[in-house]
Amino acid sequence: MSHLKYQGVAEKLSEGVTLLQKIDGTNAPLNYIEAKVLAMATSSEYQEILEKKEVCVVVLTGKVMVSDSQQTFAHLGTRKSVFEKIPTDSVYLSAGETLTIQAETDAKVILCYAPSEKKLPTALIKATDNQIEHRGIYQNQRLVHTILSDTSPVSEKLLVVEVFTDGGNWSSYPPHKHDEDNLPNESLLEETYYHEMDPSQGFVFQRVYTDDRSLDETMTVENGEMVVVPKGYHPVAVPDGYDSYYLNIMAGPIKKWQFKNDVAHEWIIDRK
Repeated sequence: MSHLKYQGVAEKLSEGVTLLQKIDGTNAPLNYIEAKVLAMATSSEYQEILEKKEVCVVVLTGKVMVSDSQQTFAHLGTRKSVFEKIPTDSVYLSAGETLTIQAETDAKVILCYAPSEKKLPTALIKATDNQIEHRGIYQNQRLVHTILSDTSPVSEKLLVVEVFTDGGNWSSYPPHKHDEDNLPNESLLEETYYHEMDPSQGFVFQRVYTDDRSLDETMTVENGEMVVVPKGYHPVAVPDGYDSYYLNIMAGPIKKWQFKNDVAHEWIIDRK
């Protein structure tokens, strides 16, 4: 079994709140990223005190209210399925804040964490604030919604991105990595992938590998699973007939996304 793929936990936290995924340094080879995926029934509530970490709450589906005990943002969320392929609402809270989420409808949220002790303002990141980009050509096309970029002043370390890849296409491709603290050439960023598929019985393939192949794993990833990328290249292949969604969390010592392509496959960028 892969030590980089996580099938989920389905743990009941409270009435109406189920923990679907939990990734942190205790169960994954990560130093800079934690993640939780929550399924929330209408009127349920989740609360957490942020100790030495920042969080970006992304409303995957449904509608919720998010509060830091001083500010409250209601009616967040724009879609019933991530495969509507429209941006969604998110909220950023810094270390020391008390996070409260209340579900206005049945909802699913992902909590994206990075270590931080810096006090920053709580920020609503509206769906209309997302940067939308179409990347790639031929069978390497995907739609990208950037929630927190490396130039965003909202967070200290967190980068958060949604990616939609249609069936028969590759994503995170050509293979690239960002595992060396060697700016301006390359930055050190860990990364996680939260995957969903449409239809839900689908799967994708993801490979994580290093130049020397000391790490080289190819995984079959199914709906609701997560993949962690502590280092190395990490392309994703989507079979025909199924569409892929994943949410990326990236974090490292410096909030800069500077990647290096696998030179063996970099030639595809210049295809005519």
